[in-house]
Order: sequence, then C-alpha cells, then structure tokens
Amino acid sequence: MRLLPRRDPVSLSARILACLLLFAGSEAKAFDFFGLFGTKEQSPAPSQTALPYSLIFEIEGGGRALTSLLQEASSLYRLRDDAPVDGDSLARRGQADLAPLLDALWGAGFYNATVEIDVAGARLAFNGSPAAAASAAERYRGASVVPVKVRAVPGPLFSLRRIEVIDAGTMRLFSPEELPPQAIGIKPRDPARSADLKAAEASILDHFRTTSHPLVKTVALQPVVNHATQTMDVTYVIAPGPIAPFGEIGVSGTQNVPASVVRSFVYVEPGDPYSPKAIADTRKSVATIPALGSVRIREADRLDSQGRLPIFVETTERKPRLVGLSANYSTIDGPALRAYWEHRNLFGGAERLRLESDLLLLPRNDGTRIKRIEDLDWSDLGGRFRASFLKPALYGSRNDLLIDGLIERTRTGGDRFGGYTSRLADGTAVIRHRFSEAFSVQAGLQLQKGQTSDVLGEVDYFLVGTPASLTYDSTDRPLDPTRGWRITASLAPYPAFLGSTVNMFVAKGTASTYYALDDEARYILAGRIGLGSIAGPSLDEIPANWRFFAGGGGSVRGYRYQSLGPMGPFGFVVGGRSLFEASLEARIKITDTIGIVPFIDAGNAFDAVAPSFNDKLFVSAGLGLRYYTPIGPIRLDVATPLNRREGDKPVAIYVSIGQSF
Repeated sequence: MRLLPRRDPVSLSARILACLLLFAGSEAKAFDFFGLFGTKEQSPAPSQTALPYSLIFEIEGGGRALTSLLQEASSLYRLRDDAPVDGDSLARRGQADLAPLLDALWGAGFYNATVEIDVAGARLAFNGSPAAAASAAERYRGASVVPVKVRAVPGPLFSLRRIEVIDAGTMRLFSPEELPPQAIGIKPRDPARSADLKAAEASILDHFRTTSHPLVKTVALQPVVNHATQTMDVTYVIAPGPIAPFGEIGVSGTQNVPASVVRSFVYVEPGDPYSPKAIADTRKSVATIPALGSVRIREADRLDSQGRLPIFVETTERKPRLVGLSANYSTIDGPALRAYWEHRNLFGGAERLRLESDLLLLPRNDGTRIKRIEDLDWSDLGGRFRASFLKPALYGSRNDLLIDGLIERTRTGGDRFGGYTSRLADGTAVIRHRFSEAFSVQAGLQLQKGQTSDVLGEVDYFLVGTPASLTYDSTDRPLDPTRGWRITASLAPYPAFLGSTVNMFVAKGTASTYYALDDEARYILAGRIGLGSIAGPSLDEIPANWRFFAGGGGSVRGYRYQSLGPMGPFGFVVGGRSLFEASLEARIKITDTIGIVPFIDAGNAFDAVAPSFNDKLFVSAGLGLRYYTPIGPIRLDVATPLNRREGDKPVAIYVSIGQSF
C-alpha cells in the first residue's frame, strides 16, 4: 500500500526544500550501542496504567545506516521508554511519525520511498482516523506490550542530472571563470541527497566570499525531481553582491586592555580586499593576547558610504591572575615539582608577567644510582627559575618588548652515553616586530654566565650577544597542522669585543611543511629538517649546554635523548659543533578519532662547523598511533633504531599531546 502518491516535479519542490532544512539542522547521529554490539533492548513490561510498546523497523534492502536515519527522525523511537497512557496517544504518536520518516528518506535521496506504520496490526494513514489503531492497542492493556512495526521501502537512490547556478541580478548562468565547477562541490550523477545540496550551497557562497563578495546570499534553491528518470535537477539562484574591500575596523569589549593593543594585532587595513581567511587570521591573531578570553569578528550587514565593509572585533577579558602547582615526570629531567604565577595585565596595557619555578631530581652520570632515600645527596637536586615579561604593542605599534630571566642548575645523562652538568644565569631582552599573524622578526641583547662540566673538562664562561631570529607559521592548527609551513631561524654572535669569553657565532634553523592529499585532510604528508652550526672556538672550548646533540622524541626517535654526536673520552657523547636532523611522516586517519603514522627519522651531530655527511647518519623508523580530540591528537609513537649500538634499546616509546612536529 502506497501511503503517499507520486507527485509531479513542480509540486515536490516545496517538500524537498523542507527536507533540506530538516537535514541542514540535524545533529550527528547518536550511536545505538546495543544494536552496535548485536544485542536487543530489554522489552518493557505490560502495564494497567499505560501502553508500553515494542518497536521494530523493517527496511527493504536497507542497512544499518538507513535504520539509524529513521530512528533519528522517529518520535516512536525517541520516546519508546515513555509509554503513552492510552491507545489514542500511541496511535497519534505513530501517525505523527509518517511525514518525518518519509522526509528523512527523501533527504537521503530516495524520492520514491514509501513508509507504513502498523500499531497492533492496524495500519495508520496520513490523514485518516487513528481510531482503529487506538482500539487495537487498548486490547493489549495489562496483558502484553503493543507491537508496533515501521516498514519502509526506500526504492532507488536518485541522482543529480542538471545543476545550474544563476545570477539573481541578470538571471544568467555564471561562467566557469566566475564560478569554477569544482567550487560547486557536486556534479551530475552524484546522489541527490539534501545534505549534499546544502553543502554545495555553502561551497558556492564560500567561493564568492573568497573572491571579495562579502554580502553574497542565496535567493532561491529550486530542486525538481523527475520520478520517471529517477533524477533531480537543481537550480541555485545566487545574488553575489558587489565586490567590496574592508572598511573601518572597530574594537569593543575591552575594559582594562587598551583598544590600541587589540588593534595592533589586526593586520587588515581599510581598503584591503575582503576575504574570509583574513577574518579567520584576525580572530586567531587577536586571541594570542594573553589578557583576552573570547574573540568574535562581526561583519556589518551593509556597506558604508564608500562601498566598504566595516568589521567589529568584539572581545572579552580573562581574569588577570593565574597561579598553579603541578607534579610531573620527564624522561629528560626526571621527577619535578612546578609552581607558577602569572599576571596577564600587570600595568593595564595587557602586559604579562610570569614567574615559574621547578624543583628537579637530576639523573646521575657517574655510574651510581639512587635506590633509596638515604642515597640522596644535595647534588642530586636541581632547579630552574624563570621570569618572563611581555609588553605587547609598544606605543600602539606592532612591536613587542620581551624580557626573560633564567637561573638554572641541570644535569643530563644517566647512562653509558655520558652527559653534563650545567649552572647558569641568563638575561635576554628583545624587540619583536610582527609583520602579520604568520611572520615576525626579533632582535635584542643576551647575557649569560655559567659553568658546565663533562668528560672534556670544566668551562666557565660569560657570553654577551645580539641574537636575532625570524618566525614564519602559515599552518592551520597549532597541535595538528594539515597545511602550510613552519620556519624558524636564528643567528647569534657572541664576540669577544663585547666581553664574551667564548668568541662564537651560533646559527640554527628548522623548517617543517604539511601537505594534505585530500580535501578532508585524512591523508597528510609531513616533513621536517633541522640544521645548526657553531663557528669560532674548538669543541672543548664550547660550553657543553651550547653544543649540539641529536636523539630523542623531538629529534631522532628510537635513540636516547642527546645520545647522538661526537664521542669523547670513555666513549661518552660530548656533542658537536653542527647538527642535521630530518623526519618524514605519513599521517593517515582511519576513522574520525583514530589514525596511524608511519615515520622515518635521521640525524646526527658533528664535530665540524658544518654537517659532514661523510660521517655516520643515524636512522630510525617507527609507527605511531593517534587519538584525535578537540584539543589535539594524543600521540603514541613506537620507534626502533636502524643503526643500533651497544646500549641502544630495540624500541623506544613516546607519549605526548600534539603531533611530533
């Protein structure tokens, strides 16, 4: 029995539009965990005061996906644990399901679908009386649950035949130059699903916004179904609106932070071409101000008198003070206690002052081990105290002042590869200039006084230098990038004429890139390269904490931290004057939350000023597991060294939040 007759193409349009709206606003489907594992829900018990019912879905030729689709649209299913009080309520509940279930199937592209609902053997009709079904249901009161069956015949999946996008102003088709076919997102012979039609509409609007049409809108979406050919023709009527640049930029919501500070982190200017990317980049840039919480960019709904689009940066502020205490364990530093205090708006100009202190239990590198509390010595304790100050937007400009101070006593090693002890006090002051949200440079003055000791001896040193660096980051996500580049490079001379006891020139650089092989970024190739060089002194004159080492989770995985480099007395690794590191990963999403990452790393530190590839290059390979969360991926990497030495373990395991680079 067909409950809804076929209609002519024109009369179907309004109903299809309703389906589009239904699917556009639908949430992600909930999992039926019991059904997932193949068990049935417990049947309700009969009752004298209500009419509990059992519900069965029968879908001809359909699988779990269609069953879940219908369950999501069904009030009978959603309210199955809330038994109606009488037969009439149950029958009307079922009758109310007929249209939503049919609309759900239409939305999935099954425009010849039929739906039937039987309550206690009595069939419900769209516009008929539910009295027969109500009477049949009442006969089950107190004796048994009422059997309710939903039977759906989806029929063939319809496909798209003709797709037209028309300019609302001229009523002509947009040319391929104005609207490339790939910008539409759907093509003939694709399934005629309503969700895909709405996604195509969003893609069309996004294309025009990207080409500086900020006021683009849809005037009409006109789907027409042809039952005879089992196809759909769809017409989009789009009003692109004028091409417009950005207009005036307003700032609001700040109470204790000057608007000029917020404005300095907005890199678009009135007259710049409008683009959604610029809006997103502005939101991201302003959100980096520590004193601010939420950031919203609101666009005006009309152009100003000059034909420009004003935008408004609306912000909220965070609480100014932050304090914390934590305990952690690192395979590099060992167990540690950390305390920190931060003020995010110290003087009312969004200045940040952060004080941070760590108490460390240092690894021993003299061959002895700490086995019990009585073995502890004062020399086993280390610490780190850091103070950092940030003054953003000096005088409303895009220049920031950064001052850092550090006092530290650390020790590395604890195995046959050796290590070193370091004590230092460091002070750095730099001016950073921000060209954009992605690109900045900085330069300043650094003083460091310290002492290091290892198998090469003890070095007492005092350094005065003028470090300069640049940073470029065009990636889309900080912890899980899928596109773009990250580049950092620094040059730091420490000349004797400024008072340095070690006359050296230090250069470092790292670059990583990310390339998504598909639009959904489920398959990503990622690569990284790192270089370093110290020119001037001989190896034994360089403080041990300034030399280059390779190996570890952020370097060549599979080898112990800082275990790769030139050898000194007793076969201990003493570090080098140059460094080369490289990594290649394939990041593959298996599901939305689970991924695997095969990878290969290579690197070493060298005695020469420049990396010498005549020396040995250590290589490792491994496989990573990723669990993707809204914050970022949880990373588990298992790596094995391919050039194993005595003392190297066959595998190493690394766990952290975020990708390896």
